Amino acid sequence: MSIGPLIVDIGLVCVLSAFLLHHYGNWRKQHILVTIATFVSWYFSFMIIFMLPLDVSSTFYRQCLHVNEPPTTLVPQNESTTVPLDNVTVVSNGSSTTTATPVFRARREAEGLGTTASSCEVPWSFVPAYVLPSLWHVVYWTSQVLTWLILPLMQSYANAGDFTAAGKIKSALIENAIYYGSYLLIFGICLIYVAARPDIHFSGDKLKVIGITASNTWGLFLLVFLLGYGLVEVPRTVWYNSTRGHQLTTTYFKLAKLSTERTESEENLEDVLEDIRKASEVLRYNNPLRKHVDTVIEKCPEEFQKSVKRGAMDDFQDYEEPRDLPSEKYLVKLHKKVIAASQNYHRTHCQWDMLVQKAYDLEDIESNLKSPDRRFKRSYGKYQGFFKLCHSPSVEWYWKCLFQSWVLKIVSVILAIFSMMVVWSEVTFFNKKPVLSLFAIFINLAKENYNYLYIELASFVTIAYLSLCAYYTVFKIRVFNYYYIASHHQTDANSLLFAGILLCRLTPPLCLNFLGLIHLDSHVTADEDNLETSYTQIMGHMDVISFIADGFNIYFPIAIVLLCFATYFNLGTRCLHFLGFQQFVGDDDMTQDFVDEGREIVKRERRKIERRLAGETRRRQWNERYGDDQSASESDTAARFSNREQGIQYRPLLAQFE
Repeated sequence: MSIGPLIVDIGLVCVLSAFLLHHYGNWRKQHILVTIATFVSWYFSFMIIFMLPLDVSSTFYRQCLHVNEPPTTLVPQNESTTVPLDNVTVVSNGSSTTTATPVFRARREAEGLGTTASSCEVPWSFVPAYVLPSLWHVVYWTSQVLTWLILPLMQSYANAGDFTAAGKIKSALIENAIYYGSYLLIFGICLIYVAARPDIHFSGDKLKVIGITASNTWGLFLLVFLLGYGLVEVPRTVWYNSTRGHQLTTTYFKLAKLSTERTESEENLEDVLEDIRKASEVLRYNNPLRKHVDTVIEKCPEEFQKSVKRGAMDDFQDYEEPRDLPSEKYLVKLHKKVIAASQNYHRTHCQWDMLVQKAYDLEDIESNLKSPDRRFKRSYGKYQGFFKLCHSPSVEWYWKCLFQSWVLKIVSVILAIFSMMVVWSEVTFFNKKPVLSLFAIFINLAKENYNYLYIELASFVTIAYLSLCAYYTVFKIRVFNYYYIASHHQTDANSLLFAGILLCRLTPPLCLNFLGLIHLDSHVTADEDNLETSYTQIMGHMDVISFIADGFNIYFPIAIVLLCFATYFNLGTRCLHFLGFQQFVGDDDMTQDFVDEGREIVKRERRKIERRLAGETRRRQWNERYGDDQSASESDTAARFSNREQGIQYRPLLAQFE
């Protein structure tokens, strides 16, 4: 018995969850409860993926004990040994025997009582029999409570514009009343249906099974769409990243498209700031709603806050009370608007800076491909990557201009082969004889020799790739501005919580689907002789609601295949493009217009940098020629010049207020 792998997995999951939360969220600005809830939901979802391979190897070990050891063993009954009643069998001569069940043997081994001689090798990651069931109980039910109760309420709480905690909770409850009302209606119909049938004995356990089955059904339908997209898009994205021309063209297109979004975000923020200024001018210091206005102003840009404070210096003068004063309800809506507008503004500008820098890097690679000295030369700045301490221009040239493209192409081909294996196994894993699922064949080959290390590695690689394809879609899809996962700490609290909801609902059926692929789900293989994993014993099987269960093995594979073909031929992208949404379609005039516009945007940004660098060079030469007597004034002039050239810090938004 070794708990080392268990501890290592727990630590790795903690590090992975913390890293992703830090990369996408901003724990310094978002509420501490949002950070904790998101971390727990992501942590428990990833925990299932990392721990399930250990459960698989433990299951094969218990199957080995079940096959190779005698079914019953005479045990002398004395005062020092207590045998559980569920392991005692009374035979015809009146003597008692014990059935050497795997659970009983594992319990005796954990208690140090020993077992009968066995030819089964204990897995290197074996843990006591009670550890994994207890872990699955905690992980599963905690994630279910989070995804169906806590996270939706916190999501509405984070979006609420109320000024008090009680007001935010009230708004969250009202907003979720309709959401939960539909669920309760469906659940009530199912309860009435079950209670009305005389052949079904209703009990608390049946109620729990109905809830688990409904949750798994919802998750399986979601899994079809996410896997159908991710299995094709993941290897294709890696392949496109290996082709520099396509990657640069796509970057130009994204820049042109983002330019429109950035302008819209600026205009939206301007409108909201204008409404806030009007409310601030009307609600003076002696108004009871003035504290709410100050709270709204705190969410605005710093320059706007200073502008409002300069205009509020005459608040202590007497004014006649205006007739049409904003209400508290109006201020709540205004508060909600400014939070969303500010977040959208910051996100679009951060994405703009990253895309422009990416275009610079790709253009630098194109210009360095024919470098005679094979040393990478940058247009601006120095290398600031992860390996900057051991960076060399020659090594960077060989990697970016020679090896990177080939490495990415090889990785893309490997991922494409793996995707085809997954699609084939998804289509055929319902077939029991002969076994056609490739992953079931691989696991069975390792099972014959009880190579537990190979079993765990193969299980982890398989479930990790399934998770990568499904989670890739979760982190890449965008639902207007309501749900959008953005890197570099630009994801709002609403999107973080929504991602946590999707992961908690998606991971259990994803793992059940994996167990079906390797034929460890007895409801798929219809083999009662094989022992089940502790995960399946706690969370059920890959079942769906009874009235659609009969055809599930038909429509599930068909849906996977159809969605993969639709993704491969970009049917969704072409439909959105046809409806007027700007999408990258290589053989379209509108796409080419966006690409040309993006190329011109990069040229303009380069000219801005060149003018700024030329100005800094002239000021440095002036200081070197005439001394440092005017260094302070020159520094102020340089700062104003830099702000004017870069056009940042909300200066376009405040032009009307200055």
